[in-house]
Amino acid sequence: MATQIYLNLPVKDLKRSVDFFTALGFSFNPDYTDENATCMIINDNAFVMLLVENFFKTTTSKDLVDATRATEAITAFSVDSREAVDETVRKALAAGGRPSQEVQDYGFMYNHSFQDPDGHLWEVLWMDPAGPPAEDGPPAANEGR
Repeated sequence: MATQIYLNLPVKDLKRSVDFFTALGFSFNPDYTDENATCMIINDNAFVMLLVENFFKTTTSKDLVDATRATEAITAFSVDSREAVDETVRKALAAGGRPSQEVQDYGFMYNHSFQDPDGHLWEVLWMDPAGPPAEDGPPAANEGR
């Protein structure tokens, strides 16, 4: 069995968050959805649990970060093309998200970002399946010495 990843995020308004991520094309597992939480499906092995703040607080003894004022993490996901990166960010902004960073274009990697309605940071990226370009010649064995 492949390892599954579950990211847990606190949200202020569960319906608003579900509406926002639905506008980006995500779906939710109804078996793990109630008034306190929902399970957003990224793929067969990656999920985001959106938990209402008061319920989220029952899972930790630490204070919650106000994601509109501080950053604890940046969640990134890949899409199939540069155009899909731009389209996903466009949808996020149209659905009530806010801009985050400017586009970053490294040739073999292209990414853009947004903030969801709760201020969590998301990056959308495309990577060339061929990977980064090969360096000219072998790396220097003792570079910097």
